Amino acid sequence: MATGKKEYSEMAKRATPNSPKLKNCVKAFLTGGTVCLIGQLLITIYGKLGFDTEEAKALETVTLIVLTAILTGIGIFDKIAKHAGAGTIVPITGFANSVVSPAVEFKPEGRITGTGVKIFSIAGPVIAYGTAAAFVYGIICFIFKLY
Repeated sequence: MATGKKEYSEMAKRATPNSPKLKNCVKAFLTGGTVCLIGQLLITIYGKLGFDTEEAKALETVTLIVLTAILTGIGIFDKIAKHAGAGTIVPITGFANSVVSPAVEFKPEGRITGTGVKIFSIAGPVIAYGTAAAFVYGIICFIFKLY
């Protein structure tokens, strides 16, 4: 029994439940906002502890990365992401999760062939294209003296 594209699309539509888009958007907004609020609170706390603004920002970034890595490693971050959706893709937490998740998932395959090979399977393209984009942006700034 052959099924055409149109029939397949109709069957897929009937089988796929509708997504509560507004509810998902609100959850993502609130979660992403909460992550940003935590980041700002960390900057304020580090500032009160005597660090200058640049040091406080660096410490905040490192703190969020370490917390996300720990929460991913013990399985809590995935539970948060399941309910929060896109709100957990705030660049710092999303990047940390994209590095730690494959490392944890492929750990049973060994340190070299598992963790070592797969650790950057998700984050690798982000690093490669981010570096390339920064290089191109630097060239453009140099040519047009935008620095």
